[in-house]
Amino acid sequence: MDQRKESRFDLEFQVRVWGVDRMSQPFAELVRAGNVSNSGAVLLGLRAKIRPGALLDVQHGSQRAQFRIIWVAPGEAGIRALSFEPCIWGVAMPKRSEMVGAG
Repeated sequence: MDQRKESRFDLEFQVRVWGVDRMSQPFAELVRAGNVSNSGAVLLGLRAKIRPGALLDVQHGSQRAQFRIIWVAPGEAGIRALSFEPCIWGVAMPKRSEMVGAG
C-alpha cells in the first residue's frame, strides 16, 4: 500500500534545473519532471552527477522553486520542494485527504 502523504500524478513537464554537481561545478539542464505531486517530482533525463541532500533550483514556465534531492539513480532524481516553496507545476492537485476513497 502506498504510504505517501500526497497523491502523485502521471504528468510530465519540461523544466530547467540548475545547481552544483558532486564535483562542486555549477550546471544547468533542460530535463523532464514526471510523477509529480504538490511538493515533489521525479526528474528524468538528468545528465549532471548530483547527490542526495543537495539543493536544486527548478523552473517550470515562469514559476521557480528550490528543491532538495531525495534520491538519485542513473539519469533520474527524486526531488521535494522546500517547505516554504509553492507548487510550480501550474495545475491544481488535490491533497490525498480531499480525494474520494483516500485514507
